[in-house]
Amino acid sequence: MKVLKFGGTSVGSAQRMKNVASIIGSSERKIVVLSAMSGTTNALVCIAGCFYRKAPDEANKMISEQEQKYAKEIEVLYRTDLYKERALQLVTEHFNHVWSFSGKPFTVFDEKVILVQGELISTGMMDLYLQEQGIASVLLPALNFMRITADGEPDPVYIREKLVALLDQHPDTSVFITQGFICRNAYGDIDNLQRGGSDYSASLIGAAVDAEEIQIWTDIDGMHNNDPRVVNHTSPVRQLNFEEAAKLAHFGAKILHPCCIRPAKESNIPVRLLNSFEPFAPGTLISNTAEKGRIKAVAAKDDITYIKIKSINQLPSHKFLSHVFDTFAFYKTAVDMVTTSDIGVSVTI
Repeated sequence: MKVLKFGGTSVGSAQRMKNVASIIGSSERKIVVLSAMSGTTNALVCIAGCFYRKAPDEANKMISEQEQKYAKEIEVLYRTDLYKERALQLVTEHFNHVWSFSGKPFTVFDEKVILVQGELISTGMMDLYLQEQGIASVLLPALNFMRITADGEPDPVYIREKLVALLDQHPDTSVFITQGFICRNAYGDIDNLQRGGSDYSASLIGAAVDAEEIQIWTDIDGMHNNDPRVVNHTSPVRQLNFEEAAKLAHFGAKILHPCCIRPAKESNIPVRLLNSFEPFAPGTLISNTAEKGRIKAVAAKDDITYIKIKSINQLPSHKFLSHVFDTFAFYKTAVDMVTTSDIGVSVTI
């Protein structure tokens, strides 16, 4: 079994959804992980902001704009009136649910419920489209198997147990559709793996089912040797080690979520980065294979803060570093880089 993840740009319009469906096919068993249609999550964040500010009219206007946007895509995506009607009903139900939070106290928990609606819509629309095309697919709600612990970390034992049980209910099904990004927390409430978490979802799912391969489909031909949005004439890197890919993702390579590599590495499952607009391009293969002796890529991260901390005489030198990093740990602030001297330490966060 393979796991295929498609990002928001890959499902950003009716035509792009059709392209994704052609990539999915129906020949081999696979789990397809979808993000929300591009722009939807940002719109939902703004709508939630309106509810925080008690601006229902503004929220209602944005909801109407989103419904109109989806109605246009539905008209192009589906061939028959039956499936157009089903898709419109799906979208209406989800945005009615969003609107139900208007006029009452709004909390961060309500916002998380709103944010998952984009993935629920995109997967529902894809499932309906595949059915219309005669491809038997099953929609697996991520909220039924994806869970994080009280510490905010994925619960791999729970994920494997619940997901395998769901798959076993459909032994003859080749195509399963599920949501990236969304999950439940340790208390059963709707939560998420934070922005960019669909990659993480795909990797966790791949590890849970011992997948043959995890494929991350985006709008670029694999990991490039520099950021093509900033640098001209970049080229894709065809092979990376897990450690190399993790470092590049951590230090700013946007094509891959930084957390995505760990579950795949621990389960020794290769990750392939592919381009949904050029499906026959080779992309980048990430595996345990090491290729030493050359620099493969450069990554850069924005919004870095540089902090220089000097030791004070009252604090014993052997306690200085522990005091510094205990402080960052207390505030759950990740430190990217560290350099030390005889009088202090400098870090970037």
